[in-house]
Amino acid sequence: GDHRGHHAAPSGFDRRRHLVDEGLSVELVWLIPALPVAGFLLLLAVGRKLDEPFAGVIGTLAVAGSFLVSCVVALDLMSQPEEKRQFVQTLWVWMPVGSFHVDFGFLLDPLSITMCLFITGIGALIHLYSIGYMKGDPAFGKFFMYLNLFVASMLLLVLGQNLLVTFLG
Repeated sequence: GDHRGHHAAPSGFDRRRHLVDEGLSVELVWLIPALPVAGFLLLLAVGRKLDEPFAGVIGTLAVAGSFLVSCVVALDLMSQPEEKRQFVQTLWVWMPVGSFHVDFGFLLDPLSITMCLFITGIGALIHLYSIGYMKGDPAFGKFFMYLNLFVASMLLLVLGQNLLVTFLG
């Protein structure tokens, strides 16, 4: 049954609206912002207890992992015929109000994945450079925690399915 109770989608509404073929790695689009968020949360929880380079390594690996996922998703998206290069991934209904609802999801198209590649690729290089640049700084762990949050926010900004998700970024 429908676990959302009376908040079912309107008729004719497909929760996973997409044009690309099923089963491709575009389904992994949620991982692109999730990895920097996970890095942020991990550094929030244990960042102060880590010796200096490890907070930077965790932050860098989170963003570099997001870059790798972006590369895989971009290759899959761009291998599709031009008319099928759009994918909407709805993670959950965020605000159901009667028949009106706002979904929390991501819109993937050539422009958004290009921006993801820029954000995560350059962001990973900035993280890597900052490990040396921030050496000896008393707020080393906090810096990488906020840098991961910043990258995650930028990714929400470019992937947001609607203006409310984009506003969160």
